[in-house]
Amino acid sequence: MTILVTGGRGKTATRLGALLDKNKNPFIVATTSTSPIGQYNTVNFDWLKPKTWKNAFDLTVSGGLEPVSAVYLVGAHSAEFVKPMLEFIDFAHSKGVNRFVLLSASNTEKGDPMMGEAHAHLDSIADVQYVVLRPTWFMESHLEDPHLSWIKDENKIYSATGQGKIPFISVDDIARVAYSALTNWRTGKAQEYLVLGPDLLSYGQVAEILSELLGRQIIHVSLDAQEMVKILVGVTGFPPEFASMLASMETAVAAGSEERHSQDVERVTGVVPQSFVNFARENRSHWISN
Repeated sequence: MTILVTGGRGKTATRLGALLDKNKNPFIVATTSTSPIGQYNTVNFDWLKPKTWKNAFDLTVSGGLEPVSAVYLVGAHSAEFVKPMLEFIDFAHSKGVNRFVLLSASNTEKGDPMMGEAHAHLDSIADVQYVVLRPTWFMESHLEDPHLSWIKDENKIYSATGQGKIPFISVDDIARVAYSALTNWRTGKAQEYLVLGPDLLSYGQVAEILSELLGRQIIHVSLDAQEMVKILVGVTGFPPEFASMLASMETAVAAGSEERHSQDVERVTGVVPQSFVNFARENRSHWISN
C-alpha cells in the first residue's frame, strides 16, 4: 500500500522519503512546489487549497500505484493551517485512509492549540489508527540562520532559555521513528512517542561543546523574553506575534519544560539516537569562520 508524505520538502519529510525509497516502500511526496523531487512520485499539495488534496489519490489511479493507506501529516507553524488539516484528515479518511502519523511537538499535548487539535481530531475518529510523534528541539537548527550566523560570525548563541536543558534530537532520528511508525503498525488505536535525544544540554553547555570543537570561544548570551523578541524581529524579520511565541517557548525551557528523558527512539527503531557531540563533529565545517 502507498504512503503519502506531506511537507515533502521539509526536514523530516525529505529524510523520510529517502528511507522509504531506500527500502522500496511505495510512497507519494506532497509539496506546495510544482517541480518533482528527484525520481519520487510527487504531487502538488497545499493545505490552503483543497482542490489540490485529491492529487495524490488521483495519482494512485493514473500511475498504477496501490491506494494510499497511510499519511504522514506535517503542518505549518500557523493557526490558519489547523482547520484545513482537520478537514484533510476527514477527506483522506473518506478516501479509505485510516492510518495517520502526525508530527507534533514535545510540549504539545492532545487538545492543545494547533497540532494538539489535530491529535484530538484523530482520536475522535472511531476506525482510525494513529501515531503522534512529539520531538523536542532539532539539532539541525544550529545549521540554519539565525543560529548559524550567530555561531559562525559572532561566536555567540542568543536565547531566553537561561540554564534550562533540552534533549536536542537529530532530524534523522525523527525520520527513523516516522518510518518505523508508518511501516510497522502496532496493535491498538493510538501510539504516542516522545522523540528526544540522549543528552540534556543547556545552551551554555552547547556553547562549551562548540568552543572545544571549533577551537574558539562560543558564548551563550542569556536574554529575557522581551530582549529575545527584539532580536528575532530585527534579525529574522519574524512578525512580532511569532517572535513572541518563540520567546515564550524559550522561557518555558528556562522553567524546565524540556528537562526529561525518553527511550522511545531506541524502543521504536532499535537505534540509540545521535548525541549532540557527534552531530557537532559531523557538521563542524558549517561553523568555520571565513
